[in-house]
Amino acid sequence: MEIGPASGDKAGFFTQGRRWLNALPVKFKAKVADTARNIKKVGQDDPRRVIHSLKVGLALALVSIFYYYQPLYSNFGVTAMWAIMTVVVVFEFSVGATLGKGLNRGMATLLASALGVGAHHLANLSGHVGEPILLGSLVFLQAAISTFLRFFPKIKARYDYGLLIFILTFSLISISGFRDDEILELAHKRVLTVFVGGCACFIISIVVFPVWAGEDLHNLIALNIEKLGNFLEGFGDEYFKRTGDAESKDDKKYLEGYKSVLNSKTGEESLANFAAWEPRHGRFQFRHPWKQYLKVGTLVRECAYRIEALNGYLNADIQASSEVRSLIQEACTNMSIESGKALKELSLTIKKMVQPSSADSHIENAKSAAKNLKSLLKSGLWEDTDLLKVIPGITVASILNEVVKCTENIAESVHELASKAQFKSVERTVSPEKLHSGQPQNIKSAQMVNCSHVVVNVGESTMAASPSEISSAPKAIKHNMEV
Repeated sequence: MEIGPASGDKAGFFTQGRRWLNALPVKFKAKVADTARNIKKVGQDDPRRVIHSLKVGLALALVSIFYYYQPLYSNFGVTAMWAIMTVVVVFEFSVGATLGKGLNRGMATLLASALGVGAHHLANLSGHVGEPILLGSLVFLQAAISTFLRFFPKIKARYDYGLLIFILTFSLISISGFRDDEILELAHKRVLTVFVGGCACFIISIVVFPVWAGEDLHNLIALNIEKLGNFLEGFGDEYFKRTGDAESKDDKKYLEGYKSVLNSKTGEESLANFAAWEPRHGRFQFRHPWKQYLKVGTLVRECAYRIEALNGYLNADIQASSEVRSLIQEACTNMSIESGKALKELSLTIKKMVQPSSADSHIENAKSAAKNLKSLLKSGLWEDTDLLKVIPGITVASILNEVVKCTENIAESVHELASKAQFKSVERTVSPEKLHSGQPQNIKSAQMVNCSHVVVNVGESTMAASPSEISSAPKAIKHNMEV
């Protein structure tokens, strides 16, 4: 008996079905494991996300008492749902975002409710026929004007949500009043429930493990500057010595960190907007200069764009000749390293909120190296050199010169930030002996130029200094010392 084609196809179909069913538990287990890994990664990247989720659940549980507790439900009824809706839409990750949304919603609801009640009473004076016409005209006017105001950048940045709630509440109150005579009670319950929901968000957001947008912005700017410094410190060796060919990609991660700085504008502006709503907290005073952080961030991105160009020459197909590299290596390496050190010092001063005086010396060293490079480029060493072999190296040197200027601009902007934010001044120790011996001293030093010796006045507590203590002082002070 022969089996026809239809019977063979049916048997193959059932065979594939059995295989699919047998593989289904394995695929399901792999999918569950992959989802669990993703959930774990999201929580490990920022543990505050887990805490925020618990805070939102706590706020909703507290506000839901309006429904569970009969006396409260008897007073508010179904309008208690506005408190729950307020928590859902207002509670944000940071304190600043929550305060901004909550205040926008509260003020917009209060103002729109008052104007809606006024519009209803004004429409009652126009008679039964004119009432819907007047109400419709007022709704049209407020919706058109409010929507147009949302196109202004400054208003959209801070009050866009408030204008949206204003349109919703005014339309709801004024239109509902046409069919419902208890419009004052409706407006009162809506304002009160929104107030309760907003207060629940504010209290939990500020009291329970608060997340401050201002602190995040502060740390983000410092981290971005540090990433640029890491790249510049390693660029000289990577470009000229070419030692990175045998290194793994993990060892070169510092060369890729700057890329996140290129697209940081949106995040910085959002954090600055949220930070403006936050009260005084920690090291950040009221009316902290958050806009200055945006200026620093803009200059940091400009520097990152130039670093992106430098990164393109690390693995470019056309490279400068070894002769050209040897000529510009010292100056370019010094420019890169000193600029990187200056940026890392600026990052550290922002983190610690101290005056950025330590970065000035590195910037001067970088500018000195840039001047040496300019003198070298103006010399006649390039007359007999093939231009195709010179151009890549000269381009790198030119970009590094721009990086030095960007570093100087960043330093000036950080100095301005330190002045406006009143960063603390760091007092430098002038006595190396005090660090070694731990004894109290009274030293008066005079800054002298082209002098053959240094005079140090020592107080009574150190008059009987032993030769071993004197020998522990630096050589520059020990030479021709007079006590």
